[in-house]
Amino acid sequence: MISDYVHAIYSNHASNLGAILANRISKKFNCPSYIVDPVTSDDFIPEARISGVPGIERKSRSHALNIKYCIKKTETDLNIQQNSGKFIVAHLGSGFSIASVECGKIIDVNDALLGMGPFSIERAGSIPLQGLLDLVFRQKLIENELVDLLSKKSGFIGYLNTRDLREIEKNMNTNPRAKLVYTAMVYQITKEIGSMYASLNGKIDGLILTGGLCKSQSLVSNIKSKNSYISNVFVYPGSFELEALVFGGVSVLNDPSICKEYKS
Repeated sequence: MISDYVHAIYSNHASNLGAILANRISKKFNCPSYIVDPVTSDDFIPEARISGVPGIERKSRSHALNIKYCIKKTETDLNIQQNSGKFIVAHLGSGFSIASVECGKIIDVNDALLGMGPFSIERAGSIPLQGLLDLVFRQKLIENELVDLLSKKSGFIGYLNTRDLREIEKNMNTNPRAKLVYTAMVYQITKEIGSMYASLNGKIDGLILTGGLCKSQSLVSNIKSKNSYISNVFVYPGSFELEALVFGGVSVLNDPSICKEYKS
């Protein structure tokens, strides 16, 4: 596991440091260490892996830690058994994860790091393939430049040169471009929620909205109105990663049998 994280086998992300730091602390204090629901937690159903191009497989890369914990919070609120419900979860932060979750497993989700779903604060999301080919062959962007463009310099930062949703919402009445980009983002979020609704055959216990952008009541209201066919909507503004880590750590200390073995 440590080797895979050090060499960024599955993704190059700040969360890779979690296991590395935990391993060092456990050695120093001679105590066990665990990781909880990492970015690359993979519960995909077989159909979700097929991309349409042989040799290219859809990847499960999402905000799994916050998504799965918000599921637990919702099931507690609904007073139903843990890991028994069906939910759509939209984690809306600097990157977006919009997931189908069944019995505690993320069976499908857009690739939140690179390549799928709505554009976000700084990520491109799904883009027309011809445009991508033009970037590679006409503008001759090399791999690192392309990854940087699509994962850090697109979305709001690319269109409007800001990462601040509050600034965009404040300026929408006087800035038509800001209003258009904002509206397009809500439109794409709505489309992705709809696709996850279809993946669960329209049989869900609710839609969960979470992440930093959900602190915006205006954004939450817009998303709710465009998904009015979903009756139960649960909102958890912000992220609960630290709380989720504590919950996971306490759970495995109380019942070591739930701990899983890492297989590369």
